[in-house]
Amino acid sequence: ARVGYGFITWSLARNPGLLDVALAQQPATVMLSFGDLRPFAERIRLAGVPLTAQVQNLAQVGHALDAGAEIIVAQGGEAGGHGMSVRSTFTLVPDVVDLVAQRSPDTLVVAAGGVADGRGLAAALALGADGAVVGTRLWASREALVSPRAHQRAIRAGGDDTVRTRAYDVVRRLDWPAEYNARALGNAFLDTWHGNEEELSSSLSEVVTTYEKAVAAEDFETAAILVGEAVGRVREIRPAADIVADMTDEAARILNR
Repeated sequence: ARVGYGFITWSLARNPGLLDVALAQQPATVMLSFGDLRPFAERIRLAGVPLTAQVQNLAQVGHALDAGAEIIVAQGGEAGGHGMSVRSTFTLVPDVVDLVAQRSPDTLVVAAGGVADGRGLAAALALGADGAVVGTRLWASREALVSPRAHQRAIRAGGDDTVRTRAYDVVRRLDWPAEYNARALGNAFLDTWHGNEEELSSSLSEVVTTYEKAVAAEDFETAAILVGEAVGRVREIRPAADIVADMTDEAARILNR
């Protein structure tokens, strides 16, 4: 299948040869997130591959357009995994749509963060987006390479059970830039360490051993489940095709009322 590739941009900068591996397969797109995309944009353009840029604020939109991005993903703080917590999807998307319309009308804008059903997709389109990036809801699909134990915890969870935190980056020894954190499902580990990252850093050798054992045992009272606020819309694990079909059908019914 012809698929797209996504890179954490600041990490790609440490191993830039990975981009050549992806471009050699002529992917549908390359998405760059969380860092300066400009050093890689020309290589992607010369390969004839559309560049997708994920952004969390308007300054990043300007950089992405300057770099020739053909698709802008406007990611609000509701999203699972890494991002920024400064803007919500509902207000960020129309701001991005208006800026892109002024600067580069042919560039597509899609919404990310909190879109998990037809209502969310309809809302994204009503805000001016051309579509949506869906994370958490497709994470909870049969095709996703996710532990069944993690899926079962997510089914019982709601958006109030998630928290934006740096604790998992610390324990996994991932050197994320300070402006980014990750939304995860709350558990005993976060009850202990969220907000206590300095103490966690000082106890790291001991805690890392415990954490790695928990990951191996699929013990999600400690191990991370990186999902967004839309986890409250997940009540069963379904085939991805069925999720997408129902989402688009529901959005069409709403918009055609």
